[in-house]
Amino acid sequence: MEVKNSVVPNQAQIEGFFQPGPDGPIYMVNLLKFKDKAVYEDGRATDLTGREAYDVYGAAVSVLLKEFGGAAMFAADVERLMLGEVEELWDEVAIAMYPSRKAMLDMMQSPTMQEIATHRAAGLAGQLNIETAAPKGAWMSQA
Repeated sequence: MEVKNSVVPNQAQIEGFFQPGPDGPIYMVNLLKFKDKAVYEDGRATDLTGREAYDVYGAAVSVLLKEFGGAAMFAADVERLMLGEVEELWDEVAIAMYPSRKAMLDMMQSPTMQEIATHRAAGLAGQLNIETAAPKGAWMSQA
């Protein structure tokens, strides 16, 4: 299995946003890898680390999620790999809930997201975004 972190989706992944999604909410699992030092595309000088720049984005996106019916569900630092093998671990795992794939797309296209995305790009070396949905008859309680 090849693993490739990215900061922007490829064409096929973008097209996937326009496909009907599962019924009910989706949960985006974000495996985040930060740059040592933030690098802004506009060349601005900064003393921020990649994590600090992403934290600026994270605080703003948490508010924005609510405007589109979603929520930040979980975030934690990656401590170790307990099972399996990868060349390099991610720095943080975060899970966000969206009421639908369309709600996520609408949020991604919003003017506010366009404003705050610069901090995301400045801070991330790359990430994996994994769209998940609760299966019918899920073994875990939907409490």
